[in-house]
Amino acid sequence: MLYRIRVILDSKEDVIRDFEISDNNTFEELHLAIINCFEFDGKEMASFYISDEEWKQGQEIVLDNFFEGNNELLMKETKLNSIVNENQKKFIYIYDFLKLWTFFVEIFEIKKQKKNTIYPKYIFSNGTIPINAPEKIFVADKNDKDFSVDEFGYDSYY
Repeated sequence: MLYRIRVILDSKEDVIRDFEISDNNTFEELHLAIINCFEFDGKEMASFYISDEEWKQGQEIVLDNFFEGNNELLMKETKLNSIVNENQKKFIYIYDFLKLWTFFVEIFEIKKQKKNTIYPKYIFSNGTIPINAPEKIFVADKNDKDFSVDEFGYDSYY
């Protein structure tokens, strides 16, 4: 099968790239497709996060596992079709943990592959990639059990 994927940069301006990729490809191959279509050098760490319909960050799929014994999913060992299903088509992708390039990744169509076609295949591009990663504003989740407000009224986690 073939996945048609839309990757959207989390920014004020629309920056979108669509491509097709085989369901047998790994998350590492998806990572490489994303860094190529967004013109990154590929020298930084990155992770995918399984996401729900509200784009809440779930289980991590890491590029490299630096700690032995961790049960993390590795991009190079995890095929797309082992995670993707009718209810799981959304992911968050973060490239460069210092700059936090953040992308919303969604499989918007599943169809049969065409013979003699090389994947991934870029099919759509809209918007200009900014020079710097869009700035992030982090907001505490007041429903989180570790959330509190200190004596000065500042939100905090402990």
